[in-house]
Formats: sequence, C-alpha cells, structure tokens
Amino acid sequence: MGIESWHSMLKEAFKRNKDDYSKMVTTLSPEQLMRKFDTGYGGHRGAPFTAWGDKYVYFPLVYDGAEWVGCAPRNPCDEALEHQGGE
Repeated sequence: MGIESWHSMLKEAFKRNKDDYSKMVTTLSPEQLMRKFDTGYGGHRGAPFTAWGDKYVYFPLVYDGAEWVGCAPRNPCDEALEHQGGE
C-alpha cells in the first residue's frame, strides 16, 4: 500500500489477467484515472469506477480503508472467484 493511481493499479490488474489495457473502457475521467491517492489504511479514497476489458470487469475494493482493484470475468465461465475484500 502507498501512493498509487487507478491507472497504475488497473494497468497491473490488466497485465495479471492477460487483458488488453489499451482497449479499456471506464467510467473514470482522464484526471480521475491519473490522480494519485493514498491506498493505505485511512488514506484518501480514489474515485469510484467500473472498467471493462475484453476478459474482465474491474472495480474498486476497500477494506478497513485500504483500496485496490477487484475484478470478475466479463462473460460466464468456469472460473470461481475467491471472496473479495479482507479476511
């Protein structure tokens, strides 16, 4: 956790999922996408969003003030998701 932007976190999530970041469609404005914020506990929140890739839908997750990017398959498939959020 630290100072990040949705741009950097989404780019990493797209890479991890082998999704094409250059084709992303999102509700974030360019300013919201690039704005840096504290993703740690009690930090300043990033803007709410939904983002669509070819394979996944992405959205913000928060637990106890910490923020990160969550995702779910865009289309029905046999991929089971783990519980989202904190333990």
